Amino acid sequence: MDEGNPNDGDSSDELDASGSGGERDVGDASDRPNAGDTGDEPDADFRSDADVSADWMAPVDGDIVELMRSEDVFSPDHIADKDVCRAPDAAYRCRELAKYGLLKKHTMGMYDITDLGERYLDGEVDPNDLEPDS
Repeated sequence: MDEGNPNDGDSSDELDASGSGGERDVGDASDRPNAGDTGDEPDADFRSDADVSADWMAPVDGDIVELMRSEDVFSPDHIADKDVCRAPDAAYRCRELAKYGLLKKHTMGMYDITDLGERYLDGEVDPNDLEPDS
């Protein structure tokens, strides 16, 4: 081992299967979903792709509430399994939908549709009229 190079023999100098020297290529930060996200709100792009019923809603919210009608969907992971959105985004949206009364949070990570959520899906409730719980 050459004493002038403290990294000689270190596994970080070896090439991995991708030939990148053991470093993952994470790409530009703008390529990653929620890059720079603080966890409080999804990306601005998260809301921009489709019409939403109210300013506080995201494009996936109707799909999330609709999935919650199903007895086999009750968590953000189930929503992610249905390819509606990523689990962290689904978790955030479920919290928001619960805040506005469309879903009910039973315990951490477990939600159910409310009567208000059912009425929203039936077109009987305007989400612009809903206020968040404090």
